[in-house]
Amino acid sequence: MKKSFRRISERTVQGIFTLSGSITSITILLIVVFLFREGMGLFRSPEIEKGYALCVHASNPVERLSPKSVKAVFDSEITNWNAAGGDDREIMLFRFDEIFSLYSEEELGGENYSLLPQKLGEVIGQNPGIIAFLPEDYLPRENVAVKVLPVENISPVDFFGGSEWMPTVTPAPQFGVFPLIMGTLWVSIFAILIALLPGLGVAIYMSELAGERVRKLLKPTIELLAGIPSVVYGFFGLVTLVPLIQNTLHLPVGETALAGSLILAIMALPTIITIAEDAMRNTPKSMREASLALGATHWQTIYKVIIPYAASGISAAVVLGIGRAIGETMAVMMVTGNAAVTPHSLFESVRTIPATIAAELGEAPSGGTHYQSLFLLGCILFAITMVISVSAEIISRKRHFEN
Repeated sequence: MKKSFRRISERTVQGIFTLSGSITSITILLIVVFLFREGMGLFRSPEIEKGYALCVHASNPVERLSPKSVKAVFDSEITNWNAAGGDDREIMLFRFDEIFSLYSEEELGGENYSLLPQKLGEVIGQNPGIIAFLPEDYLPRENVAVKVLPVENISPVDFFGGSEWMPTVTPAPQFGVFPLIMGTLWVSIFAILIALLPGLGVAIYMSELAGERVRKLLKPTIELLAGIPSVVYGFFGLVTLVPLIQNTLHLPVGETALAGSLILAIMALPTIITIAEDAMRNTPKSMREASLALGATHWQTIYKVIIPYAASGISAAVVLGIGRAIGETMAVMMVTGNAAVTPHSLFESVRTIPATIAAELGEAPSGGTHYQSLFLLGCILFAITMVISVSAEIISRKRHFEN
């Protein structure tokens, strides 16, 4: 009777664990599918603001303008059509709202504006250098003097290779993600480089050199650092590190990639120290004793036996530290300046992918191009994390095989 009850209990527990694992796996898969489905929708969206079009005079030889060129034209960075592939003629900008300052409501057809397309066609027809940004519902399609420029979908080349991130600018939003990717990698890589040696040093000390009383005091203290909210680290960086960097290095602003790297290094230290120390302490006692019996010193045993044996655990510590750095949001957003520009040094302001998602998701209309671009940023973050994890796993297996 007891054996039957025990067998039923074991099978029940096994079934619960199996069901729990299956539900977790399916949930993760659905999240990934949803993330990529929303993000990839960006490449099915038009380059120009949805529901609008660009019109020029029919005599204008320009057949198409890239989103970057459109922005340059409407920002008055390009003022002559010859810079956009057209004739030597000054560009005249015209936005839809300007029609109401040229004609009265009666001239536009009353309350329903029935004559609005006709009047827009007249304005475009009278100005050979014009470029008009108009709603598609009011396009003067039947006017032979008007040419509507073709609009293509946002391309992956423009998204991944673009150097400007301005998702709300009109008439052509700029979704150049390259500065955000570089900002994320720049801050994260330097954070790990800063944290790696101190983290491994503390792990070696706690595992091999510290007494039991010191270790029991240090380990809970270090683990407690991992539980501090990131916003607290952000406030610490904003109040302490940012002014210190600005005054010491005589910079215009202290919110720089260096400040972000230092904060992330501090936040990654508990993860690196704890996991690396556990990996070293799991080295078999027999291996330590064998090394010492062969005449090796304590230090030789540490770097010739213990560290190589714990290499996979140390690699895992580094990977988790990088993951903590790459995925961090609030602290980085508070100390890096949030400037979406490609960094060239640690002393410039940068913006990371997580900070961009956190700062802009609340203001992005659901289902719009801005909304989709933020989901695509999440896909990039997911891909970066996957590459790092897979690479570390391959390295760990290789080292384990060689050992």
